Amino acid sequence: MGAEALCRDAAVVYGLEQSGQACQIIRQNWQSLATTTQRFQILRGDVVKRMAKLQGQSFDRIYFDPPYDSGLYELVLAAIATYQLLKPTGEMAVEHRPQNSLAPIPPSLQICHTRTYGNTTLTFLQLV
Repeated sequence: MGAEALCRDAAVVYGLEQSGQACQIIRQNWQSLATTTQRFQILRGDVVKRMAKLQGQSFDRIYFDPPYDSGLYELVLAAIATYQLLKPTGEMAVEHRPQNSLAPIPPSLQICHTRTYGNTTLTFLQLV
């Protein structure tokens, strides 16, 4: 999704990834797409710990696509709310299995709509 954001002229793109090999591939792909006016950064490691590094910034769009059985949904949604990473007018898309609802959603976030595509559901959240 970061590559898509760069193709759509996003000024700044961050990616958080656990795998060092995946980080390397993402970096190469994004370098081939980014213009001289675009910035990007890939943060490697535990997503919740790395999100703390983004505190003080806020984003128009956040896309969260964890391994479905990772147990990260509740932790990441809570971190996004705690660190206030979503702008007041921003939107977050969370990918998950259609049969699984999202973990408890922090009170500062609300579901605005959901779309299902085969065996994938995207739930869109905004600030309350």
